[in-house]
Amino acid sequence: MLSALARTATRRPLTVILFWVLFLLLGFGLGTGVFARLSDNVPEVPGTESERAAQYLDRTDPTGESITAVVEGVAVTDPGLRGQVERAVTDVRAIAGVAAVPDPYTTRGLTAEDGRALLIPVTLTGGLDDDAEERAVDAAADRIKEIDALEVHVSGGPLLGTQIGERAQEDVRNAELISLPVVLALLLVVFGGLRAAGLPLVIAVSGIAGAFLALFGFSQVTDISVYAIQVTTMLGLGLAVDYALLMLVRFREERRHTDDVVEAVHRTVGAAGRTVLFSGFTVAVSLTGLLVFPSVFLRSMGLAVAAVVVIDMLAALTLLPALLTRFGGRIPPAKTRAEGEEGRVFARLARFSARHRVAVVAVVVPVLLVLALPAAGMKIQIGDATQLPTSTEARQLYDTVDAHFPPGTGVSPVTVVLKPGTDTATADRIRALSPTAQTRQLPGGTSIVEIQPSGIVDGKAATDLVQRVRDVRGDTPVQVTGPAARLVDFRAMLSDRAPWAAVTVLIGIFALLFAFTGSVLIPLRTILTTLLSLGAALGAVVWVFQDGHLAGVLGAEGLGALSLTAPPLIIAIAFGLAMDYELFILARMREARRRTGDDQDAVVTGLRRSGRVVTCAALLLAVVFGAFMTGGFSPILQIGLGLTLAVLIDATVVRMLLVPATMALLGRYAWWAPKPLRRVHDRFGLHEEAPEQRELSRSN
Repeated sequence: MLSALARTATRRPLTVILFWVLFLLLGFGLGTGVFARLSDNVPEVPGTESERAAQYLDRTDPTGESITAVVEGVAVTDPGLRGQVERAVTDVRAIAGVAAVPDPYTTRGLTAEDGRALLIPVTLTGGLDDDAEERAVDAAADRIKEIDALEVHVSGGPLLGTQIGERAQEDVRNAELISLPVVLALLLVVFGGLRAAGLPLVIAVSGIAGAFLALFGFSQVTDISVYAIQVTTMLGLGLAVDYALLMLVRFREERRHTDDVVEAVHRTVGAAGRTVLFSGFTVAVSLTGLLVFPSVFLRSMGLAVAAVVVIDMLAALTLLPALLTRFGGRIPPAKTRAEGEEGRVFARLARFSARHRVAVVAVVVPVLLVLALPAAGMKIQIGDATQLPTSTEARQLYDTVDAHFPPGTGVSPVTVVLKPGTDTATADRIRALSPTAQTRQLPGGTSIVEIQPSGIVDGKAATDLVQRVRDVRGDTPVQVTGPAARLVDFRAMLSDRAPWAAVTVLIGIFALLFAFTGSVLIPLRTILTTLLSLGAALGAVVWVFQDGHLAGVLGAEGLGALSLTAPPLIIAIAFGLAMDYELFILARMREARRRTGDDQDAVVTGLRRSGRVVTCAALLLAVVFGAFMTGGFSPILQIGLGLTLAVLIDATVVRMLLVPATMALLGRYAWWAPKPLRRVHDRFGLHEEAPEQRELSRSN
């Protein structure tokens, strides 16, 4: 397959380039339509009780979603301001699709005790289609914002998703403006020339276009989370640069051995291209664990990110060879250095770690385990507007309400659906759980009990209330929904499916690494060392964002828990990225071992020849992730920090110290496999000649 791709790219480079230009136009044209289709309904899990109850209410409840406005003034009882508010309320009530708007001056709890703020909740009619709902929300929000007061903020319901989508688009644009120039500057340092440095950016832009197009495609058949756009874009950009960097470094090396550009491209694809191919597969396999979960959010993220990885891989294996065929002759070959000079720092590290292998393992492993300790106390929650930057409309509404109203104001209630057949005693026991319980009737004999929890929308008080209701109901036809109930069900889903996801990923990674190396011990060593770096990164994220240490440095705050989106995405993506760097190093080790047959020399040579690429790739990825962390959106900050730390720890401490130390401990057994598995590898595994062997065979 690689040979066919190389031949196509070198024989018809203009055709390949034209295809990718059309792809870019499609991605940045049609693909950007995904920003208008993003959803903030992350915790929905099909089939769970909370989701079934929500769907039941969608069919039977004549009222729909709601938005909320807060009006802040010096004195909201001022006759002029009161007249404006009352006229606005009257006008909003007359908007098609609006079911109810209470008078904030006569409805208890809607005017702040300090007299400086009031709330205007707007309830929509149930059963509206998307267009009608959007028209009603926009009209209501626009009319309320005409009120002349110190502050007027409107958010919540369907409006929240729109506001977050707009913020996501702005964050992605800013991150690209920050990261691309910095990446270009670093690539100029690495390659010393604009032509070579510019090619990875071309592949990176292809990755971004692929991210947009993949997400837009998936948005036609499923919900796409607002978090997906930043995560897939940052990963698409970072991996594209990684793959292009690996290919270009190899191309410049091959240019030292031949003046024929086409031949150099073929050799590059045959060697580094195989590493890129396996790397793409390992990252994609790492993301298949997300498909085990029934959560629409996790599945769509797994599919979308895997699609972006495949697009990056294809761009590196087709577009880059075509560009090299056309322009590679102007890229100078890598400088020829004296024996032992190339990568001598990394060679020294490898020799040091191999010589002191027991000491290195005895020091590094406990340090990483200590860093991972906070992860043992990790908590997850849906979160509220405190996760958003202070400049967003939803956060400003939250802060204004928090400043003027009692704690818990505006918090979504625990919603209990009492279907026909529920006995009176059970209904009374449920209402008795809180003096604030309110009951309303639906057509058909169904009752709705809304219980306002203390604290935040999905805090311990709210989730405990969900459990108490479920304990009290017994076998009666009672269902619980709302944000707190969805979080309880989401946690249960993670707990039930996480072991299966882990087994799926580990088996897939083991199989790919075995196909790449022919060893059973190297995959086991790789998985264990990767889990160490992953645990350390996740522990640091918990320490910062859950416990609040140094969170202010990142423009965030300690929230007492992580966003439920962060841990599964950090684990899946970071595991795949770690495999990326492992394959970069193993490919060089494998070549050296096939050439000399010396296991210890292969470790040193492999690290010497791959250390610079791995370090540069990790630094470039860290720049990309860091740029996306400038948006201030807490879940993205958590994911960005987790991935940055995982990449840096893995590319330095693990790959530069633990890998040579553990390979030295294993010695000649590192590449061992039982005879039956050896025969399987001989038949189905990766086999190719090293560059030196290819040249020898040609000369004969």
